[in-house]
Amino acid sequence: MTEALGPAGPADTAETGTTQDPDAGLRQLADATFGLPRLRAGQLAGMRALVNGRDVLAVMPTGYGKSAIYQVAALHLHQSQGRDQDHAAGNGAEPGSLSRGPAVVVSPLIALQGDQLDGLLETLGGEAAVAINSGRSDSEVNAAWDAAERGDAVFIFLAPEQLAKADTIERLAALDVSLFVVDEAHCVSSWGHDFRPDYLRLGEVRGQLGNPTVVGLTATASPPVREEIQQRLRMKDPLVLVHGFDRPNIGLDVIRHHRDRDKRRDVTEQVSGLKGPGLLYTATRKDAEAYAAELIGLGLRAEAYHAGRKQGERDRVHEQFLDDELDVVVATTAFGMGIDKPNVRFVVHADIPDSLDSYYQEIGRSGRDGEAASATLHYRAEDLGLRKFFGTHAPDEESLLAVLQALRAADGPLKQKALAEQTGFSPRKLTGLLNQLQETRAVRAGKHGIRLDSGAQLPTVVERAVEHAEARQRVDRSRIEMMRGYAETDGCRRQFLLGYFGEDLPEPCGNCDTCADGSAQEKDYDDGAMAAADGNPFPLQAAVIHKEWGPGLVMRHEEDVITVLFEQEGYKTLSRQAVTEGKLLALAT
Repeated sequence: MTEALGPAGPADTAETGTTQDPDAGLRQLADATFGLPRLRAGQLAGMRALVNGRDVLAVMPTGYGKSAIYQVAALHLHQSQGRDQDHAAGNGAEPGSLSRGPAVVVSPLIALQGDQLDGLLETLGGEAAVAINSGRSDSEVNAAWDAAERGDAVFIFLAPEQLAKADTIERLAALDVSLFVVDEAHCVSSWGHDFRPDYLRLGEVRGQLGNPTVVGLTATASPPVREEIQQRLRMKDPLVLVHGFDRPNIGLDVIRHHRDRDKRRDVTEQVSGLKGPGLLYTATRKDAEAYAAELIGLGLRAEAYHAGRKQGERDRVHEQFLDDELDVVVATTAFGMGIDKPNVRFVVHADIPDSLDSYYQEIGRSGRDGEAASATLHYRAEDLGLRKFFGTHAPDEESLLAVLQALRAADGPLKQKALAEQTGFSPRKLTGLLNQLQETRAVRAGKHGIRLDSGAQLPTVVERAVEHAEARQRVDRSRIEMMRGYAETDGCRRQFLLGYFGEDLPEPCGNCDTCADGSAQEKDYDDGAMAAADGNPFPLQAAVIHKEWGPGLVMRHEEDVITVLFEQEGYKTLSRQAVTEGKLLALAT
């Protein structure tokens, strides 16, 4: 794996001199077709890797240009196919023997698919891009398949649920797919802040399509999320591009509260006084409705957005927000994925999120035009208990055993629908149970259905599933504690936030509340080089082993403590003195 880290801004440039630019074709295509005369850092490297058949994971903020990486690469491959076929025909060869098929783009939101589809059709015309999803009529879906099978479609957009259908997989496999694109790739990771069970099968789907080159795209992914994306999508030696994590134009502030009523009053007062458009995030649907009503009463154009509202109402709020017809959207986490609105001026959190992954994604929806924006967290320590409650999902041993017994009793692989009928579990509950069981490797999902390994001991499989679930709960609790650490630190908040994602900011940022009040300047942060120079054998990103907690990764140094991310325990803050004197850590070999 090659990992490229870098800030937003610097463009890829061609080599000067007499040496011919090997990327000239990609540059010309990006400029002439997609209107990108200058490519940002990482874009060209990603395009080059894909056309050469190398897997890519691109971690870049929305608006940075992740989509251009696969779009330019896919069109380049499609045009190369045409040239190869002409060449083959001129030499008496069979043109089809050199064909390369379309790029399959997996995206979780139909609205997001529609935006990308419209953009590509406006650029390329004809039937260069098609969508196959539940929002399309039968005639539209049939027309899309026809375009793909004729070779006119360069891009096929699908929701992950479509890839659960055997006939969809079979038709795609016959197309000789050139690229397998997974948008919002953090959804594939159970570490991720927006985990989607349907994404878990994408690695298997890729195999059923003949293992085309894969590219994962996400706006935010901490180191463990990156690792799990690579594993789930079965990437081999991928090029990992990490760019644009630091958003220095967003001011970071935390306002602490003791009483809930005071917090609610201050949230309303602050939001009503801010220049919008902006977002106010709440933990519950009830609070979203209550805050929206209060803001409307103060004369603001406000709307609540949450999963409890009808789809038509949510679509209306979405469109009004994008068209600058609302001052504030008061939302749960249901609002946000795929939102690319450049002029959001503030993001306020009335409640603490469940992780820094979620928080970074949500505040990153502000200031995408590069102008000043603000991100404020209203923090009350007692609210952490609510987050811990939401994050607790005790494994259901009885239900796990029932699923295993049904699989054992079957003559062969069972389709999920048949398994749901036999167990009586709802599709949603069954998906959750199967996800836990697949982590044990004793239960596998394939083209013909779900099967249990013949030699599996059912009590042992249940025990392993429970152990894995409990480890995940420990990790989730540790992520909440890291969220607490961000809220309660008196050091530079941006240093804390970037450190969580494995990036070092050597100096305080100057654009957060702790920098403004001077407390950040009093903290002592070590970057990796300083730690090593001081005789500390555990610099940033060092792989380590703990006597009790096993393998981990050093994430942060602050004064006399070291933060380590352990695979089975999550984030732990260790005293540097205790580590040294007790020899608690050792470098992994």
